[in-house]
Amino acid sequence: QVQLVESGGELVQPGGSLRLSCAASGFTLEYYPIGWFRQAPGTGREGFLCISNSGSTSYIDSVKGRFTISRDNAKNTVYLQMNSLKHDDSAIYYCATVRPPIRAGQCQLTASEYGYWGKGTQVTVSS
Repeated sequence: QVQLVESGGELVQPGGSLRLSCAASGFTLEYYPIGWFRQAPGTGREGFLCISNSGSTSYIDSVKGRFTISRDNAKNTVYLQMNSLKHDDSAIYYCATVRPPIRAGQCQLTASEYGYWGKGTQVTVSS
């Protein structure tokens, strides 16, 4: 059974940092692309970065230079390091992966491409 569990969300001050985790079970994470999405109240789910099974990454402009994604294959976990957090980063953060077949070396930032989702973790950026 494929399962993704996000953790690490909390209240943080503007300019602060957080590291979110996405722990996978039921599949070998390193063979699958992983996407990170976020959803603020009243908005749609936004894909902002992803990592392919080859390790290539895609980012949206608003998080470039602030957010990085990494993968620990031994722990079957993906991490999202978020630095220089802003009020606009407040949202529920989700990780997701795709149903086979896998597009080798690619990842997408479109929610419809993903078939398995975690339940999310809340990130609040506020002073």
